Amino acid sequence: MRRILVLCPYPQGIAAGQRLKYEQYLDNWRVAGFDVTVSSFMDRALWDRAYAPGHGFAKALGTLRGHLRRLWDLARIHRYDIVYISMWVTPFGTSWLERLARKRARAIVYDIEDNLLADEGAPRGLRQRLKGRGKARYLLEHADHVLTASPFMVDRYRAINALGAVTLIYPSVDTDVFRPRYTPSQAAKPVIGWTGTFSSRPYLDLLRPIFQELARRVDYKLIVIGNFSYDLPGVDLEVLSWSRKEEVAQMQRLDIGVYPLPDDDWVLGKAGLKVIQYMAFGLPSVSSAIGTATQQVTDGIDGFLVDTPEQWLATLERLCRDPDLRRRIGDAGRHEAVARYSRQATSGQYLDVLNMVSGL
Repeated sequence: MRRILVLCPYPQGIAAGQRLKYEQYLDNWRVAGFDVTVSSFMDRALWDRAYAPGHGFAKALGTLRGHLRRLWDLARIHRYDIVYISMWVTPFGTSWLERLARKRARAIVYDIEDNLLADEGAPRGLRQRLKGRGKARYLLEHADHVLTASPFMVDRYRAINALGAVTLIYPSVDTDVFRPRYTPSQAAKPVIGWTGTFSSRPYLDLLRPIFQELARRVDYKLIVIGNFSYDLPGVDLEVLSWSRKEEVAQMQRLDIGVYPLPDDDWVLGKAGLKVIQYMAFGLPSVSSAIGTATQQVTDGIDGFLVDTPEQWLATLERLCRDPDLRRRIGDAGRHEAVARYSRQATSGQYLDVLNMVSGL
């Protein structure tokens, strides 16, 4: 039996960049004849504190546990036919542990999230400065195969990878679970929604003046689903704390989904996951006309692409006032999600890469 060791940043079932990508196919890999072992750098105790203020000692202790776990992984790595690395081996410092992994591993599949080589638009702060960008570049260069979820990164990464071995695999969702609500909304006014984490809050902030002006024109509700508090004077706002248990019910409360992004190099590495989620739930999406969304949305057919504040405002107002338009665009998006971004449409793509790398 072929053996795979998955080295990932986060505990299973939590981070969207893992659970809506490769994680949901681990059982498929096992059925296909792979023995799969998963090792996350963060354990659940560190995850629960990592992005909260304070807890300095607990964070340091959790980071130490993660490094000790990785040293054990590197000691046993030679036993596996494939090492599947998501993001990095360890988050901080130089690329020496990635180099050691390459030296000891038989084959490496590197799953890269975001455009980790970008300067423009990249997150700032102490945590980001401590992270070694050389890790991503080294793994891109030396992996046996690279996976990206952004069409804009494919040619860039092929030029870097020594074998030119790069495959585009979009995020995917279980469209039997991520589905439109069964009954029409009973809400007295349309609900606009956004979902994300504290790291993408600056993108949500791009729409603050849009939401406030829209509230002066139409009566609507804004729902923010995330892991941070938020306020927006003049807007009927409800903030929901994301949980996997409540995720579907939370998304089914929405009538319109928004995906604002700045125009910079960093966002070209993003996978358009929010668009895919909105489509799966049968929601009309309004997205910045930048990056992967431009490849996923056919403007005016299964979603909307906008460039300017005026376009944002006009499109959201139109959708708020026209439930038939919301239904028509949402239905088309749902059809696209099932055809292109469902688990059934995607599962074989991962197995093709794993079989190729393992020599089958």
